[in-house]
Amino acid sequence: MKWLKEAKHKEMNCNVCGKKLKFDHGILKEDVFTAKKEWGYFSDMDLQVHSFNVCEDCYNKMVSTFVIPVDISVKGEVI
Repeated sequence: MKWLKEAKHKEMNCNVCGKKLKFDHGILKEDVFTAKKEWGYFSDMDLQVHSFNVCEDCYNKMVSTFVIPVDISVKGEVI
């Protein structure tokens, strides 16, 4: 995944606002929404693969515009 390659280089940016995400000693210190879409047939983007990263602020702005809200659940623990 692109974000893993970028993380190894200790640099990652939000594709929406361009903000450089925080790293400390090679560890990403803020979370990011990463999306990857492999377009199939019957679209204008047949066989293209799109991927991007969105910081938390931009994610919150984006989902606040949704007509149908995001389905949110809570995990009991992080592995």
